[in-house]
Amino acid sequence: MPSDLCFMSGRELAHRIRARHFSAREVMAAHLDQIARINPTINAIVSMLDEEACLALADQADRRLDAREEVGPLHGLPMAFKDLEAAVGFPCTSGSPIFASFMPAEDTVLVERLRRAGVLPIGKTNVPEFGMGSHTYNRVYGTTRNPYDPTRTAGGSSGGAAAALAAGLLPLADGSDLGGSLRNPANFNNVVGLRPTVGLVPVAPSSLPFVGFAVKGPMGRSVADVAFLLSVMAGADPRDPGCYPSTPSVYAEGLARNLRGVRVAWCPDLGGLPLDRSVRAILESQHRTFEDLGCIVEEACPDLTDADEVFLTIRKWRSWVALGPLLDSCRDRMKPEAVSEIEAGAGVSGAALGRAMVRHGELLDRMRRFQERYEFIACATNQMPPFAATIDWPREIDGVRMGHYVEWMKSAYWISATFSPAISVPAGFTDEGLPVGIQIVGRYRDDLGVLQIAGAFEAATGIGTRRPPLARL
Repeated sequence: MPSDLCFMSGRELAHRIRARHFSAREVMAAHLDQIARINPTINAIVSMLDEEACLALADQADRRLDAREEVGPLHGLPMAFKDLEAAVGFPCTSGSPIFASFMPAEDTVLVERLRRAGVLPIGKTNVPEFGMGSHTYNRVYGTTRNPYDPTRTAGGSSGGAAAALAAGLLPLADGSDLGGSLRNPANFNNVVGLRPTVGLVPVAPSSLPFVGFAVKGPMGRSVADVAFLLSVMAGADPRDPGCYPSTPSVYAEGLARNLRGVRVAWCPDLGGLPLDRSVRAILESQHRTFEDLGCIVEEACPDLTDADEVFLTIRKWRSWVALGPLLDSCRDRMKPEAVSEIEAGAGVSGAALGRAMVRHGELLDRMRRFQERYEFIACATNQMPPFAATIDWPREIDGVRMGHYVEWMKSAYWISATFSPAISVPAGFTDEGLPVGIQIVGRYRDDLGVLQIAGAFEAATGIGTRRPPLARL
């Protein structure tokens, strides 16, 4: 049986290390055993340090406690950074053969904060090539598989992070989200992923600091752990001029809240998106849960007109800005979807980009007005359960053909376009034992409210406590 340490909450684990209930070495050893047993099957953690180096980090953490040094809130916890994050001492491949040997000279702001909080870096978590798409496979490290069924995808682009959490390989994980990359894999792996309000967590360095859309955020096996990690990640930094002042410590406090009378807009398919029947059935079964929490649940949907055009136009333009210079010399080392995305971005005119930005402003205003009445929106995270790991992307949902490689992710990327905080929380399992989550969307900058209602939903259902069979062997 895996050590209980591997499924203890990250917050409790950190507390017990600081209280000397057990050592950082014991925690590290338990996780290394779990990684050795399960990671060869799911391929979640990559670029990993050897066992001796990992244990040396743990011993150093224990010596700091012996010396009564002041330590951070995550002191002694093993951590593997997402492989889109530059972290000194580890390759930053972005899942691409082009960067397979790239060793960064400095950390991103997020990695810097996590190190300062006391994590013990042991490796990276796997991602799709350039983080594109929500299925984690690449030609550097291979495919990450779902711990609940290794023949299925773990999602992406934070697929390695979500799979590692679900299988007990890590206590906490970082991720990022442009079109669903924190929420989709959380949904597929029965864990929790929060896409924070744009500007709450600094994104730096960034070549497009004012464009928004892309965020960084926390993942965990519980809402409380996600809130705890957010308290470390959040807060303004001068290197990200789009990051606003906040009080991160509030996320480390309790999440209890009386939800009586809170209005929730119930729109599982966001106004007509195709949903797999099993996903729809699971979501409908949780309608009553919000009512039992005291919420007023009404059938209502925000007007997301132009969300598709806004997101896809700005996304492909961003891809061209970031990756366009690689096309001429490295085209043969890129996956076809990356090539077509970059080429499409090169064709975005100034007029088209300007039109998308204007329509984005109108979308944000419509969303704000809708949420004057409804504090939260409940909808699908993913429109389908985890699909086969051997395909690149699904071509159909409930009989509706998908025209491009992210079209099956509309329920996530339409919400990205609103800039609102959104969380995926476990909601149930299909008859085949595959996880399905529910997405809860809050008002702009009300990340705490999203965490509060998500925590209440989690406590009422208990779905997130179900572990993968392979992790229990």
